[in-house]
Amino acid sequence: MTITILIALGSAAVLFLLFMGIGALLRSRRDEAEGRVKQRLRQFALTEVESDSIDLILKQTAMSTMPWFNRALKKLRFAANLEETIKQANAKGSAGVYLLVCALLGLIGIYIGIIFAQNLMVAVALAGVCGIMPILYLQKLRTSRMDRFQTQLPEALDLMSRALKAGHTFGGAMRMVADEFEDPIGSEFRTTIDEINFGMDVDRAMANLQNRVDVTDLKFFIVSINIQRETGGNLAEIISNIASLVRERFVLFGKIKVLSAEGRISAILLASLPFFISGALYMLNPEYMSRLWTTELGRTMTWGAIIAMSVGIVVMRKMVKIKV
Repeated sequence: MTITILIALGSAAVLFLLFMGIGALLRSRRDEAEGRVKQRLRQFALTEVESDSIDLILKQTAMSTMPWFNRALKKLRFAANLEETIKQANAKGSAGVYLLVCALLGLIGIYIGIIFAQNLMVAVALAGVCGIMPILYLQKLRTSRMDRFQTQLPEALDLMSRALKAGHTFGGAMRMVADEFEDPIGSEFRTTIDEINFGMDVDRAMANLQNRVDVTDLKFFIVSINIQRETGGNLAEIISNIASLVRERFVLFGKIKVLSAEGRISAILLASLPFFISGALYMLNPEYMSRLWTTELGRTMTWGAIIAMSVGIVVMRKMVKIKV
């Protein structure tokens, strides 16, 4: 009973912090941003400052709207990595909100494990599984967005190559990509062009693009651009060759996916087979299968099997996922 009360109090505290974070997200942040910009411009207008000391495109971000929580998160490397993942996934919210959701789901997992399984080890395992779900969701969004960017990249590079051959500048070619393509490549290139137009150095703007987008093929493009700016050469031809290289990598990815199809199907069958067999046995003999959740030994065996199956699924996923 004492553990239940402690879990309930912890859940209430996390819920309170979570609602505060969600409330901050629901508030209109556009007016606040405009107010900060006007305040900074008014300060620069009334104060004599050197132009070199002003970074007009410096963007200040916070991991939480609560100052003390934001200061605590800034000291954690994990929170900084989570904030970067959120930006790359183009997801709503901040690192503080997602960490509070993880804590809340972890407490729920502990509560379920103690109440239903009545086993501390099972409760800890459930807390870990439930607590990591928001992180896995963000990583899935990030991976999906990066895959879309990689799919759009060859066509975008071809457009830039044709624009350069037609006489456009490098910035004009990037602007055409920003205008013609949808998110993510359109929005990311638009951000880079805006940084360059606001006065940022091209090398720094391209480095920011590389930091925002975790795609290997984009690194080839950025390195080639930096080398061409230092040594010279036909930029249109270089970009066209990079587009061909990216397409050849897509062909290689397709071959690897075909060759690993048997392993992926085997993994799916091995992961789903125990559940189908358990369902069939329950339909044939419900009394026999009910001992798995009506007895102490049965509950322990059930939770142990679930944990073992989860670990096995992760291992099989790693085995069939081949990186190139």
